[in-house]
Amino acid sequence: MSTATSRRFETTDDDRPTRPIVRSHDASRVLPLVGRILFALIFVMSAPNHFSAKDVGFAASAGVPFPNVLVPIAGLLALFGGLSVLLGYKAKVGAWLLVAFLVPVTLWMHRFWDVADPQMAQMQMINFMKNLALTGAALYMAFFGAGPLSLDARIARSEAREIIRGTR
Repeated sequence: MSTATSRRFETTDDDRPTRPIVRSHDASRVLPLVGRILFALIFVMSAPNHFSAKDVGFAASAGVPFPNVLVPIAGLLALFGGLSVLLGYKAKVGAWLLVAFLVPVTLWMHRFWDVADPQMAQMQMINFMKNLALTGAALYMAFFGAGPLSLDARIARSEAREIIRGTR
């Protein structure tokens, strides 16, 4: 019978490990990774469209100034921010890049209050609200970071080991 427990294993009376303990917090380490991947996909997958004449033309028709310049810049913000968040490398910076992308795009491209057709106004309001939710998620990540299964966390653990060993 096991009576005492260590961090990762059930143990016998003489403290020999018997079998791993699966705890909910161990499984939940994966949840931020899954969330990061799902969140970043929309930006990484849509970024190439910002380099197309179609997207530049759409932005021009919406009255965006200098669409030939600003739309590709928006694509770069979405791509680099999305990749940063996806990989969990400099994720806080990547999240701020996504905020810098989302705020002007949301306010300029999804002006549902200016659309006369009720169905198109509804579609623009849906996109506006979606972008508000994405902005909220980006702000959350800008504050809390990428989570335990990320390059940021791996780098931090490595730096901590170096400090403890005195090699840094």
